[in-house]
Amino acid sequence: MPDSSTDTAVAPLSSFTILRHLVRAAPLTVPPSASVRETLLKLDAAHTDAIVVVDEASHVPLGIVTLRDVLRRIAIEAGDLDAPIAVIMTGGLITLPASATAHQASVIMVRRSVRHLVLTEPDGSYFNLVSQADLYAQTGSRAAELVSSILAARDIPALAGLSAEIRRFATDLLAERVGAESICQRISALNDLLTLQVIEVTAGNFELPYVPWCWLVFGSEGRLEQTLSTDQDNGLVFAATSEAEAAGQRAAFLPFARAVNEALDSCGFPLCKGDIMASNPAWCLSLDEWQLAFGAWMATSEPEALLNSTIFFDFRALYGQDSLAGELREWLLARAPLYPIFLRALVENTMNWESPLNWWQGFRYDGNKQFPHTIDLKMYGSRPFVDAARIYALANGVPDTNTVERLRGAARSIGMQTHEAAALVDAFYHIQRLRLEHQAAQYGGAAPNRVNPDHLHELDRHILKESLKQARNLQQRLARDYALT
Repeated sequence: MPDSSTDTAVAPLSSFTILRHLVRAAPLTVPPSASVRETLLKLDAAHTDAIVVVDEASHVPLGIVTLRDVLRRIAIEAGDLDAPIAVIMTGGLITLPASATAHQASVIMVRRSVRHLVLTEPDGSYFNLVSQADLYAQTGSRAAELVSSILAARDIPALAGLSAEIRRFATDLLAERVGAESICQRISALNDLLTLQVIEVTAGNFELPYVPWCWLVFGSEGRLEQTLSTDQDNGLVFAATSEAEAAGQRAAFLPFARAVNEALDSCGFPLCKGDIMASNPAWCLSLDEWQLAFGAWMATSEPEALLNSTIFFDFRALYGQDSLAGELREWLLARAPLYPIFLRALVENTMNWESPLNWWQGFRYDGNKQFPHTIDLKMYGSRPFVDAARIYALANGVPDTNTVERLRGAARSIGMQTHEAAALVDAFYHIQRLRLEHQAAQYGGAAPNRVNPDHLHELDRHILKESLKQARNLQQRLARDYALT
């Protein structure tokens, strides 16, 4: 394994930053015929610790060389400084497309215990190298301690304790007035890592089919928008060549999936009341079966079925063979625009949302007897943004799953001005912050998303009204775009 340091942190500059835009340094390369001496001189001149070996004709990356590699193989193993660098380079590169996000890179770095990832262009040629120094701004912070502890945990009780530590960390960030975007990203990044470790620990107890497979996450976790109160929404996709083979592999995966779901439950992620979990045979499917499921939802467009299925359209790969999820995403984005009735039905489903603002811009309440004089900020606050962003992403081929990135990605296609998109983003994150603050104060309460506006600071109450106006404006835009007005 190359570059096997375990020095890690988890405070990316932005989880959604595209790696192509993040890396600033010029790419540093050598051909495989360059000598070790030449390579060392190049590293010294560039004041860096890693260089990529590329094929001179195709510019395809062949290997990576770090100062640590050179010291071990030259000083300790008495290697030859005049030998070709190809002799000591580390092959079997861990690569990512340059279009990948900082979140994807950070998860891979932590999981694979590496300090560098090689970025490639669509044709496989070398683009540049991304390092932990590029990704992380707060090495040595409390987040880094949590990462180290999660990676060191070898059983579920230890991980359950760390899950509680993640919640306390998020609560402290709220008290420090860290922005909602950053908090949601950090919660999601840490929860991703903890879930990865739960899967890793659990998988060691099972004989799993020797086929490509991938653990999928849906809903808020799929969108990287987890708050302090969230249950499980997950599934599993695997490769199979026939129905019979799929059935056999499903039977083998289900006990493992149940064990993971139960372990996550013990870590503070309650079992999904709707049974949207990988342990449900309905959501432990081959790639072909997942395509059939999505195809049926798009073809039938029954309101109740669509209402229950929208969570699946936010799927994201978490563990395993990411390419399975990537293939499913490409398949879905290519077909969704071909089903205008389906997209219109999604819009119609969002129209059951009634603004919590009355005509004179005061707050309107939904008559909940158990929690009177409150507004459900998930149902009537963040949901309109989430629903609209999902629809515009599916209609315009935007691959992102995060609500804000979906809105930004679709803005130009739907004729939305930059300042309009920015206003929507600010409104969405203000509502998310209020949800987080309420959950931190009422953790474990029966109504984690219900807020009494009278209990808010006057400024927060005013901004909440403006944010709900933006939600209403977005819904009205959807209605116009799909001729529902």
